[in-house]
Amino acid sequence: MIFVHIGAGAGDQDESEKFRDGFSELVKNHKSKNKEIFVVEANKKHKKLLKKCWKNYKKTKYFFCAIVPNKNKKKNLTFYYSIEDAPFYQKLSFDINHVQKIYPNTIIKKMKIKTLKIKDFMKRFSNKKIDYFSIDVEGLDYDIIMDIDFNKMDITNVSFEHRHLLKKEMGKIIKKLTAAGYSYNGFGVDHNNQDWTFKKKINNWNNMVVSCMRFFHRKRYKHFNKLISKL
Repeated sequence: MIFVHIGAGAGDQDESEKFRDGFSELVKNHKSKNKEIFVVEANKKHKKLLKKCWKNYKKTKYFFCAIVPNKNKKKNLTFYYSIEDAPFYQKLSFDINHVQKIYPNTIIKKMKIKTLKIKDFMKRFSNKKIDYFSIDVEGLDYDIIMDIDFNKMDITNVSFEHRHLLKKEMGKIIKKLTAAGYSYNGFGVDHNNQDWTFKKKINNWNNMVVSCMRFFHRKRYKHFNKLISKL
């Protein structure tokens, strides 16, 4: 089975998250004995801990770069972070406003990071089936998801962070995924329930629920999830 995580952070080695990471828990608890794992992380400060997280999984491939939308033409981008987010800077983002929204009245620093277009990253899976695809890239989730051709890629489960999406962006993602044969399937891999997951299976009821759900505060999402059918 193939597991892909864009925005892997420090995996399950981050003390500030009480050593929890939804993607790591998903993979490590999965019954499959043949696991190929692809982890992407822009912040090289996570490199040592991320490799420690996956040290027992020999078929793990690491990509220390920033996955960006296809329109990006720069080989390196400036990313921003707050000193309050030390020591691992989990909220590192290309969007300084995104960081300031989370950490108002803070000192912002920056770093240059090598980029890789999403279409170039996904080429390695052109003839493969991805069982679980997770993305959490602090502000770029929408643009990257909209750049993926889900009709051409063989991806069973798609998990993405909903927390920072605008309602209209949620609507466009829902429309794109449902048009490609996906249906909403509850919270995604994030252990804080900040992700949604869509499965390659048609369920019109679930998609009607999520279409309504986006107009409510995320605190209400758990109530909506009681209405859907697990796929």
